[in-house]
Amino acid sequence: QLGVQAVAVPTDVTDEVAVQNLANTAVEKMGRIDVWLNNAGVSVFGRLDDIPTDVYRRVIETNLFGYIYGARAALRQFRIQGSGILINNASMDSKIGAPYLSAYIASKFAIRGFSESLRQEVEVLDNANIHVCTILPATIDTPFFQHSANYSGRAVKALPPVYDVEMAAKLIANCAEKPRREVFVGGAGRMINILHKVSPGVAERMFARQVDSGHLAQDDSAPPSVGNLFEPMPEGNGVSGGWGGKEKTQVRRITTTGVVALVPALLFGIWAWQRQRNVE
Repeated sequence: QLGVQAVAVPTDVTDEVAVQNLANTAVEKMGRIDVWLNNAGVSVFGRLDDIPTDVYRRVIETNLFGYIYGARAALRQFRIQGSGILINNASMDSKIGAPYLSAYIASKFAIRGFSESLRQEVEVLDNANIHVCTILPATIDTPFFQHSANYSGRAVKALPPVYDVEMAAKLIANCAEKPRREVFVGGAGRMINILHKVSPGVAERMFARQVDSGHLAQDDSAPPSVGNLFEPMPEGNGVSGGWGGKEKTQVRRITTTGVVALVPALLFGIWAWQRQRNVE
């Protein structure tokens, strides 16, 4: 539509050979790789001891090793051509844990640390024109939650506030033009990160309650499901997940309410932090 050639290469990111083939195809067709975006991600909801080991492992393999394979393929080409931008799409959940999501959280914490290590490697050892960026989205309106594996016994919902997918796409595109170290998508992630810095205990207790009540239905049970971890799902293959892209007014209201609710906690956290410093 815009007059630019696009080539689709179906790739299993847990297969390192397939990922390298994707990179090779890009170079063959386009001559170089300017930007590589690691974005594939899956999840499972449930308590640690309720999730089968193969399901847990699949989340880590897809989310973490998929990014490792992608980064290797991209950086090899970046070093050959002397420039390139690697963008790893992590999550606001790489800054704070959450109940029922330990596999996903572990992978996202690992991705953020992985990105930070790579950033230092290319800064010290490689050309300054190679950049590593990390995207930290809050809840985005995609079919991700319909596709998640679920061993919680409760139906999965998108945790509000839910941000439009176009917002995430634009910020990622901006990062491809002007690389930045870390980019939050949505104010909710930025707020919880600030609170977690000044008062980790308050932030963790508050977020745990929010996830328990807002991410999992209170009165809607769900049978165990592997979601799309091992096979594609026929449903939910559009851009939007129908979680609230049309509810922009509601998103703003929830965000505003969240800000107001956070103010006392933030003030208390800052006071406690300063008091601890004075004692030390």
